Amino acid sequence: METLWAEQALTDEGWRRDVRVAIDANGQVAAVDADSGPDPGAQRVDVLLPAPANLHSHAFQRALAGLTERCGPDPRDSFWTWRELMYRFLDRIGPEEIEAIAAFAQMQMLEAGFAAVAEFHYVHHRPGGAPYDNLAELAYRIAGAASRTGIGLTLLPVLYQRGGCDGRALQPAQLRFGNDPDRFARLHEDAAAAVRALAPDARLGVAAHSLRAVSPEGLAFAAALAPDAPLHVHAAEQVAEVEEVEACLGARPVEWLLANAEVGRRWCLIHATHMTPRETEGLARSGAVAGLCPITEANLGDGIFEASAWLAQGGTFGVGTDSNVRISLNEELRTLEYSQRLRDRARAVLARPPASTGRTLFEGAARGGAQAAMRDGGTLSRGRLADLVALDAQDPDLAGRTGDTLLDGFVFSGGDRMVTDVWSAGRHVVRDGRHVRRDEIVRRYVAAISGLKRTL
Repeated sequence: METLWAEQALTDEGWRRDVRVAIDANGQVAAVDADSGPDPGAQRVDVLLPAPANLHSHAFQRALAGLTERCGPDPRDSFWTWRELMYRFLDRIGPEEIEAIAAFAQMQMLEAGFAAVAEFHYVHHRPGGAPYDNLAELAYRIAGAASRTGIGLTLLPVLYQRGGCDGRALQPAQLRFGNDPDRFARLHEDAAAAVRALAPDARLGVAAHSLRAVSPEGLAFAAALAPDAPLHVHAAEQVAEVEEVEACLGARPVEWLLANAEVGRRWCLIHATHMTPRETEGLARSGAVAGLCPITEANLGDGIFEASAWLAQGGTFGVGTDSNVRISLNEELRTLEYSQRLRDRARAVLARPPASTGRTLFEGAARGGAQAAMRDGGTLSRGRLADLVALDAQDPDLAGRTGDTLLDGFVFSGGDRMVTDVWSAGRHVVRDGRHVRRDEIVRRYVAAISGLKRTL
């Protein structure tokens, strides 16, 4: 039993002071007692919050950060030109590099305040497309990274069948992703063994890459493969994608999914950037999570998610780091709100009184991330997983603040330096702002990527 004592804590009943939190041997919150005297045997923290899950990551892309910021031969650089550079980079990395990069990314997620990650894992094979002897070799590498970092992992093996909605063959660079349903089922079964080797809070879900890359039959197959598990899919990220799907299937991506799939609470639609008002209303009412990745969406020029309309319809959202070009919980939330302000030329667009903007964003991300990762967390309450993050109230940008203004300071004026400690299912993996295995993880990462950054 580990005991924490917080001067301020955001519980499922709201802000409380002098809060004693007990964590049991199963990594769950055993007790939350407010207005309690200081416990000399407890670890003292300033501010204690439920730690969100990062609901969307492509871990290997962390090593690509900062390498794609030059305009190529096409004077109008875009997501599609970025994708070609990503493919070139991916062709040069193997299992050891992927594990080292994933561990580094997961470490940074934890130090930023995330307690868990849903890894959208679509790189399965060798360069050129030949499978590894173990079909799930690279899933084991992602799980190995999670074992080293202690992050809560929801592993989402991704079905990827074709090069486009018209059924064209995969490009050579996409062969590392591709599987037919039968081989994918075997890969998914092998990946389950990798997840079972982790702590009990680890989860195995499934993903269909997109309606571009997966046929309607393939989507149904993936959904049925793990019927009680999280199901994630990219949807409506780019205008060109929406137009391609509409031309082939006769409906826009979200429109088609709502009409042809049993979209519900276990679903997470990643990006969902380009939706009509009717699609927004229908998806919000389905109970599915909108998986938003504001930093990546800004970096790739995807567009602006209609978050104000989404919240007005009662929609659930969470945030992810996607391409991992910058891993920062508070910056994801800040970028989400600022995109709305720039579009609407207004302030505090996503605040839902009486909660402030920062609290609306933080609590929404915590609850939506837990749902998307299918983790029993998202709030600080008895019986839930102890996914917790502590902030330094002595930081100049938080000094003297209480309640919602603490979260406003964290989101709008703070940075990762405010995070002092993180627990993932009770595992105390960040102490005094540093991951407990930081030096080893950084050393392995630097060794693994030596030379890779000169390949583009």
